[in-house]
Amino acid sequence: MPAPRKRFDEDPYLERCDATVVAVGPDGIELDETVCYARSGGQAGDSGTLTLADGRVLALADTLYADDRQRILHVPDGDALPQVGERVSVAVDWPRRHRLMRLHTCLHLLGSLVPAPVTGCNISPDSARIDFDLPESTLDKADLTERLNALIGSDLGVSINCITPEQLAAEPDLVRTVGAAPPAGTSSIRIVEIPGVDRQPCGGTHVANTGEIGAVVVTKIEKKSRSNRRVVVNFAGEPNLPRV
Repeated sequence: MPAPRKRFDEDPYLERCDATVVAVGPDGIELDETVCYARSGGQAGDSGTLTLADGRVLALADTLYADDRQRILHVPDGDALPQVGERVSVAVDWPRRHRLMRLHTCLHLLGSLVPAPVTGCNISPDSARIDFDLPESTLDKADLTERLNALIGSDLGVSINCITPEQLAAEPDLVRTVGAAPPAGTSSIRIVEIPGVDRQPCGGTHVANTGEIGAVVVTKIEKKSRSNRRVVVNFAGEPNLPRV
């Protein structure tokens, strides 16, 4: 079965698309194309809705990759499942997705301010964290918050380009995350670039301009191990979304 068309890669602002159901199983619904981002790279998967051919609307609680890392599973929250071959309309929960896009782009900015390898990250709709390989506590919440908001307020463009694995091998410093590698068999690698600030491989969804992120605050810096510091960032003064 061919991999689905990832419409979120082509346009992260696309909220809906039509699709054909290619499989329905206990783990989820597979479509030939989707706007829903599948959980990966630390970013939460999208929730949304699936409108069936008869007009019924099925809530989607999550989106994730199958074990083969090729197929995308839309996890339903209900029993009104579609039939294989049925034409449906899949829509992303846009307010939630937009918050994920904003925070994911924010982590790229935050990573640019800390000259240390990244050991992990997690992005939810209300909070994001990034871990650095830092044996000593050299970070300050107020300082990071000020510099981070300065970058956000600079209204920097965010672009997506692609390079080959050979080009990536020739620029190994592009990979900031320890142990990260593109999936086997990948012929094209997405590069997120914020000119003069950050350029690295990333498969997540991002805003088009840093100003779209809005004000943020570094709420916590904690020691997770002898050589690991975790930095947590939240939106400043915005209400949390309801939990899914």
